[in-house]
Amino acid sequence: MSRGEHHRIHAHDRLQRNRLRVAQEAARLMSEHGIRDFHHAKLKAAERLGIVDTQALPRNLEIERALREHQRLFLADSQPRLLRQRREAAVEAMGFLATFEPRLVGAVLEGTADAHSAVCLHVFSDDPDAVALYLREHGVPIEAQVRRLRYGRDEQPEYPVLLFAADELPFDLTVLPRDALRQAPLNRTDDRPMRRATLAQVEMLLDEDSDDAFEQQLTAALR
Repeated sequence: MSRGEHHRIHAHDRLQRNRLRVAQEAARLMSEHGIRDFHHAKLKAAERLGIVDTQALPRNLEIERALREHQRLFLADSQPRLLRQRREAAVEAMGFLATFEPRLVGAVLEGTADAHSAVCLHVFSDDPDAVALYLREHGVPIEAQVRRLRYGRDEQPEYPVLLFAADELPFDLTVLPRDALRQAPLNRTDDRPMRRATLAQVEMLLDEDSDDAFEQQLTAALR
């Protein structure tokens, strides 16, 4: 092996080690400090580690894998309980919001929810004010925001977001038009259509007889 080839391999190995270190530190920051944004987490992790090479920044999917591993190693006693609590809360909320055809999305569906995670739902109405009115009529105090969702490089529309708490758990509802049921926005992790679950599918995830293999098969089929 030539000296140049040796240096190239060594540099590649160092880059891969740094990517792994950044992914693991980003996962720790997300888990322990409640950072939800992958990009922010990876930049903060790189800064803490003193890594300035942008090629050493992992993809979001690498950080998600590191987050799952971090939870398996350090939160095996608490994280499954917190996840189930939020899935049970999602079932109740989806029944309450059945008129708006709710879909569960995000960490609670994907299985990475922790103490910092909100129950995130997509709800559908051609009247963007209808969901807020429904919640207020039922005595639910809400905070209104907006969020951009991405369907393509040049397609990033804004949608209303309603935030509230129930039984000390945070909820995050994105209100979309009904035709958005046909096409999910892109996932920030892998740029594929976001997985979304109906009430019946979330109830299947909660089935006490479900095992890990069944859950993996079910979540892989969700769109």
